[in-house]
Amino acid sequence: MLKVSITTTVFNNRKYIASAIESVLSQTYPDIEYIVKDAGSTDGTVDIVKKYLDKISKFVSEKDRGIYDGMNQAIRLATGDIIGNLNSDDFYADKDVIKKVVEKMEETGADVCWGDLVYVDRDNPSKITRFWKSSEYSPKKFRRGWMPPHPTFFVRRKIYEKYGLFNTSLKISADYELMLRLLEKHKVKSCYIPGILVKMRQGGKSNRNILRQVQHHIEDYKAWKLNGFRVNPISIILKPLSKISQYFKKQ
Repeated sequence: MLKVSITTTVFNNRKYIASAIESVLSQTYPDIEYIVKDAGSTDGTVDIVKKYLDKISKFVSEKDRGIYDGMNQAIRLATGDIIGNLNSDDFYADKDVIKKVVEKMEETGADVCWGDLVYVDRDNPSKITRFWKSSEYSPKKFRRGWMPPHPTFFVRRKIYEKYGLFNTSLKISADYELMLRLLEKHKVKSCYIPGILVKMRQGGKSNRNILRQVQHHIEDYKAWKLNGFRVNPISIILKPLSKISQYFKKQ
């Protein structure tokens, strides 16, 4: 049986951290290592996490150099065959998500896997505001603005060990760069699960205002350059445009 490590990185999110934790602890898959990395929260987040210490595999609370540095620290603690990252605002769509991921990766022999994601109202998670319907990867798909939803992205630990973790020189687009690197550059074997794996609360850090959107575009451009790709400005423009239809899709 494959062991799965789930990591959650959190900073000052006492309002929603319990929801993320409980969605992991309620999974039916029997072999899950759960790692929570706190970045030195001061709002009571740590007190909430400590209520689950008997069920969490590893908990570390210390300052880091940003969310991706925190994710890297958590991944380095992981001992599972497969690693997934669940943000502290997010939660799994049902109790069988990890079971479905393992079954699909075993069936296909894939090194990375992802599924669909829905955005929900921050305080009313039953209200869906956006549906990110993904698809299988095919060569050069990134150039048409495509990318998998990172909160649903699972990676075999050996792939992280071979090709590296998040590039912390990027503050917003390190998840995009990681997926671009693994899929487009290194062509790792992948699979897609056609179904909702994660529910994400609307209003994440990378989508707060126009200035951050500009920074997003700049970092997306850097992601291509870091991987030795010739950058077509149209690819950068198509990425946000491809998300418009997500507001009109239905489950």
